[in-house]
Amino acid sequence: MGAVRNWKYMVPALAVAVAGMDASAEGVAAEAVRPVNSSYMIEAGSSHLADTYLSPLKYTGWNAAFQYERMQAMKFSPQAWRQQLKIGVEANGAENPARNADMYYTSVSASWGMMHLWQLPCGIALAAGGSAGGNLGVVYNSRNGNNPASAKADLTLNATGYATWKTRLWRLPVMLRWQTTMPLTGVFFSPEYDELYYEISLGNHGGLVHGAWPGNYFRWDNLVTADLDFAATRLRVGFRSRILSSEVNHITTRIFSYAFVLGVTGDWLSLSPRKGVPEETARIIYAY
Repeated sequence: MGAVRNWKYMVPALAVAVAGMDASAEGVAAEAVRPVNSSYMIEAGSSHLADTYLSPLKYTGWNAAFQYERMQAMKFSPQAWRQQLKIGVEANGAENPARNADMYYTSVSASWGMMHLWQLPCGIALAAGGSAGGNLGVVYNSRNGNNPASAKADLTLNATGYATWKTRLWRLPVMLRWQTTMPLTGVFFSPEYDELYYEISLGNHGGLVHGAWPGNYFRWDNLVTADLDFAATRLRVGFRSRILSSEVNHITTRIFSYAFVLGVTGDWLSLSPRKGVPEETARIIYAY
């Protein structure tokens, strides 16, 4: 009889335990699957270089660049937030108006940011947020013998955002996108007007770091692309403009580039051996 009485209490307890297991399983199944959108882009176009630390003249020539871009829905709010990683390498070569001297500029850059996404009717989406990034580069003038190089470095907090429109070109799915990024604050490096880097190497480190804001350090990056959905990996074509303008310590720097973009982009899903393949009922939230 004691065993029978115990079963009366065990049955409700088992029901609660099974219900808890079901709820837990539903929670795991309901976890969003967030594929990563990866893009690889090469760029080619023209450049315009000026740096009064090295020369009072403006140099004009070619531009080439490579950029990797990674976009993914955020884990904490995948429907509304996106994260973006960008890593780029850029090279420029230019000549003075007399074509008897060359100037080169090369840089590496990286940034990471978050943006809030709004889905609008007619296949339109808007996103806006911020990012943190840095650039490290150098301008080199082949004509200067005593001081031929000018270093460029910055760490900035930026405003960034994009707009997309998903449409069709006849039967071909196409996504048009415009993204813009502009620093709002940060720090950047610059020596005095007549200060040699040799003097800096001897310990003259004062006044090398300056606060950055759009009034003395203006950088604007615009990218317009069209992703043509031929297959799982899509073709990307577009146009990019980069504008860098700084004025500090009586040194004026202008680095402008305009380039055509060609790349590939696609959505990738990494699987964890611990979690296995996602359930068929799992929500899939793409970056775009």
